Amino acid sequence: MNSIENYDYDLPDGLIAQEPAGQRDCSNLLLLNRKTGDTNHHRFNQIVDLLLPSDILVVNNTRVIPGRLYGAKDTGGKVELLILDYSTPTSRDKTDPTYTCLVKSSKRSKPGATLYFKKGVTGKIISCNKELYRVKFSSPKNFETILYQIGETALPPYVKREGKNSVTNDRESYQTVYASSHGAIAAPTAGLHFTDSLLDRIKIKGIQIVEITLHVGYGTFIPVRVSDIREHKMHSERYQVSDFAAETINAAKTKGNRVITVGTTSVRTLEYLSKDNPSIPPGKGTNDLFIYPGYKFKIVDGIITNFHLPKSTLLMLVSAFAGRKNILQAYETAIKHRYRFYSYGDAMFIV
Repeated sequence: MNSIENYDYDLPDGLIAQEPAGQRDCSNLLLLNRKTGDTNHHRFNQIVDLLLPSDILVVNNTRVIPGRLYGAKDTGGKVELLILDYSTPTSRDKTDPTYTCLVKSSKRSKPGATLYFKKGVTGKIISCNKELYRVKFSSPKNFETILYQIGETALPPYVKREGKNSVTNDRESYQTVYASSHGAIAAPTAGLHFTDSLLDRIKIKGIQIVEITLHVGYGTFIPVRVSDIREHKMHSERYQVSDFAAETINAAKTKGNRVITVGTTSVRTLEYLSKDNPSIPPGKGTNDLFIYPGYKFKIVDGIITNFHLPKSTLLMLVSAFAGRKNILQAYETAIKHRYRFYSYGDAMFIV
């Protein structure tokens, strides 16, 4: 159960979604009963019929920043940089902030080196620790304003893009309609299926929608490199849960109503805060919870999620919730029916 090889499956390359669905809420939705393993096929906009009026729907309102920058080193070589801790920079100077970054170039950049970007922005490498760099930026104007002019959305490596039009479209497509709290470097992709009209229909049914925040970070891109998954360490990500959100979720648990989470980020946040209790406190901080089979869920009763990469921590999380066998069988069913996988792909509702 704890071997990384137990979380592998074969996926045809043609099923890796390269573009979002033509209409967000018309993607496919696989309903999985985690007790029986039974599956049924739906369109995502039918989620309204699968939810109960007493349900609480928890969404992650983090917003993806255009944190990827392309520039040049002082030696003239090309460089690519990705800001990792936008929500909690080492320095909060509005013009000259310091961030932890990934820096990619033909030769490893050293402390003291200066990087040059568009609009007069420079970045001086302060230090490096393995693949992580601390970079102090200097900007002629407010850095955040210029970042949104020159930065690009960092898509997962399996999504291939060519040309400016794709980059421009992704800045909106790779964003939930309720995204409001700037800070993520990757989208909570289960939420990409919702539209404003679908959310209105959910509210009309009486279902309360609760927003929390977890800024999806570097850990999203890191594969599990150990043979025993218990040895894997998650990177910390910033979260925030309001008094209202905590009170609403706790009231639902007290009444015996279902708490349905949109995405694994919402799952990890609520379960991290539970601390082995059937309730959560409000607050903010960092979350490094790694959920894998054997974990006992205290808060979450249902998960709306996408289809995840083989051997990923996300696949392990849903396996903990629904059972590894049920998940892998459901994935086989999805492949057979030509579901689209990963960030821009189709969805699963586990109840």
